[in-house]
Amino acid sequence: MRPILWLGTVLLAFSALPLWSQEDDGAALIDRKIVEVLRSELSGELAKDHVIAITRHHRIQGSRGYSDAARYVLNQLREFGFGPQEAWIESFPSDGALRYQTWQSPSGWSIDTAELRMVEPRRELIVRYPEIAMSVITYSNPGRVRAELVDVGAGTSDSDYQGKDVEGKLVLATGYGGEVHRLAVLKYGAAAVICYLNDDRAAHHPDMTGYTGMWPRTDEIPRVTFGFNLSNRQGRRLKELLTRGQRVVLDARVDGVGLEPGRMDVVVAVVKGASRPEKELVYTAHLDHPKESANDNASGSAALLDMARSLKSLVSDNRLPQPGLTLRFLWVPELFGTMAYLDAHSEFKGPELGGNYLAGLNLDMVGENLELLHSRLNITRPPPTISSVLPDITEAMAHFVDSLEISSPRGSQSNFNFRVTPYTGGSDHVILNDGAVRIPAMMLGHWPDYTHHTSEDTPDKVDPVQLERIELIASATFWHLANQAEAQSLKLTNLVAEKAQGRLASATNRAVALLLESPAEEIATSYHEAKEIVDFSLRREQRSVANVLDFASFDRTRRLVDTWQQALEGQGELMLRTLHALFYQRSNRSPMPRLRSEGELAAARRIPRRLTRGPLPRRVPELLLAEDRRPWYESEEARALDRYLLVNLIDGDRSVLEIRDALSAATRPVPLTSVERFVQDLETAGIVEFADR
Repeated sequence: MRPILWLGTVLLAFSALPLWSQEDDGAALIDRKIVEVLRSELSGELAKDHVIAITRHHRIQGSRGYSDAARYVLNQLREFGFGPQEAWIESFPSDGALRYQTWQSPSGWSIDTAELRMVEPRRELIVRYPEIAMSVITYSNPGRVRAELVDVGAGTSDSDYQGKDVEGKLVLATGYGGEVHRLAVLKYGAAAVICYLNDDRAAHHPDMTGYTGMWPRTDEIPRVTFGFNLSNRQGRRLKELLTRGQRVVLDARVDGVGLEPGRMDVVVAVVKGASRPEKELVYTAHLDHPKESANDNASGSAALLDMARSLKSLVSDNRLPQPGLTLRFLWVPELFGTMAYLDAHSEFKGPELGGNYLAGLNLDMVGENLELLHSRLNITRPPPTISSVLPDITEAMAHFVDSLEISSPRGSQSNFNFRVTPYTGGSDHVILNDGAVRIPAMMLGHWPDYTHHTSEDTPDKVDPVQLERIELIASATFWHLANQAEAQSLKLTNLVAEKAQGRLASATNRAVALLLESPAEEIATSYHEAKEIVDFSLRREQRSVANVLDFASFDRTRRLVDTWQQALEGQGELMLRTLHALFYQRSNRSPMPRLRSEGELAAARRIPRRLTRGPLPRRVPELLLAEDRRPWYESEEARALDRYLLVNLIDGDRSVLEIRDALSAATRPVPLTSVERFVQDLETAGIVEFADR
């Protein structure tokens, strides 16, 4: 674009319509009266009651206990007035062999009782199930063993077993239960495993029990035995006896069915839209985890329940109109159940792929008492491969909620502590943001949390005030997006454009730093890498502004979106001129066009196309490869790859070279050989196929 034309469009953008300013907050985007109506109905107190009820269920994925919890959610929805066409359960077989895309389903699981006793050098009860639900390693089979105990340290590497006879014995270890079992039992013939918590948290909370699981691969299921989780205090006592040279004999038993064919239940509820019901916004929360787990994630599931109740009531009583778009609620078995749901619903995809699911909010660990846990709310952005208005409106709503005085009779007096963070994984938003799904999704969740995956994650640490804050952020954000009027859409466009300009400037700072810090002999390569950073950021931010039109397609909105896209284009051109000038200052010459090597030209001709949907599970593709191909994945070269983003960039249009360039722009410079190796392994594993350009 010519500089004069660019300047004119920028002036037009600033003069034609009121812009978002730093003084504005979420109230500028949504009627304060609507926020107050939502606030008047949402109840952190009722949500905490749901937390308490949900934590009574030992809700392991695929287990009978999980199905009991799913029925509780559905029964509550029925009481809220959701009929059979508005709320239901979708069940998916789960037996440890069936696969949903690339994900192996977990086995079903059910046990009745379990007990671990010391027989020598003295008789005493160590732990018993179901009193301490986490005491049995999940996905254990029934069995009974009286055997000598052997200390194997961490128990997660072959060196831990050198010189030790563990066959037919019980092993004591500090590693994760499933990893210890895989080596101790399946490889070295131990009878069962005893694991205890031994991290930094255990030093301060010695009576805390950690949650671990067997997670057997399909071929391992017939050989699974069982194991126990102990606290640090219990584990150290056993270790001290062994260290003193005493013989320790334990009597261990687990009774019940154990591994069995099961099912994963996904609870679904909808509040239908009025003007565009085919367009949807989706909430997710995982319902699973052991009995003691409250914040993770009874809190997210309970918040969704209270939000569904509130919205249903407000609409039914005509205190709010029916939303323009449909609101969908999903209570899922984390990751595995969401993958099963995705596999069953080919229509479950975002607008960039022609789908009707416009955005997602994932609630995971949203009720923490900030005073007790010294934690904060993290509002996690989508990955850099996804463009959306969602992060900016969600952040605005969080700031608005921060300005409100939310209190509760049983709640804390804590100040609201939150921050917006770059993309990280670990929960169901990773599936929505997958490159073959492309539903822009964010996660609301607390971290750090010393009680995470331990017996200390109990309802007494859940705060009704914090639950209500997060409920209000999530409800107001989607209500705003579902009911865009023209005036609101103009404000939203200006907000996103302002934030987009800032993000483009930040990307340029990264590009400039790369160029300035480059050794003189590498400056030509660094210059082109820096250009890729600016170009990648520019296209991403232009798509973010254009995403407004998925929610509101008014003529004035379209014109404003076009104006801002041109303004961003001009900003990008200015940034590229800055890089050109810096290159000239450092090298006293103008940059030359990028010359590609023969290897790069070959990579430019190869276009991978995905054959599966959803992110890849842990240790895929390596587990699907021949043994001699697997060691590379333990190398620094492989570990440096952001494999999630790399897979997201495989869209059937980009070549291997273009994927490498985009990945480098989104993260840091990546060797082409690393990308080629990984994508080639994806083809070997049947996850992609190649076409030639």
